[in-house]
Amino acid sequence: MRENDLLEKEEIFSKVLRAGRRTYFFDVRATKADDYYITITESKKFTEEDGSFHFKKHKIYLYKEDFAAFTEILGEMTSYVLNNKGEEVISERHQKDFKKEPISAEDTDDAITPKVTNFTDIDFDDI
Repeated sequence: MRENDLLEKEEIFSKVLRAGRRTYFFDVRATKADDYYITITESKKFTEEDGSFHFKKHKIYLYKEDFAAFTEILGEMTSYVLNNKGEEVISERHQKDFKKEPISAEDTDDAITPKVTNFTDIDFDDI
């Protein structure tokens, strides 16, 4: 069997969900016995300091005998989250227009240690 025939037989139907640095691939595939199953792949892009990047992928295989239970639990979990927290995204990081602010050393030092301009400004009564 040619490689293209194998790929056509294996991937039957696909959908892609792009979500920021993550991309989710939903694929219907065929087994050797020509039965169908679903793969869900999460691909996350990581950028290195030198500008190069790589992807980390995680894959779930979902077989027909598990569809009903999986669908029921997924529905229950999504309903729970939406009922308890609503649809609003709380984390700024997940907003489409989120821009990460660089943290300067000055900012982090101020958050940890109070500004002391002179050694004599320290109040030893607090110790």
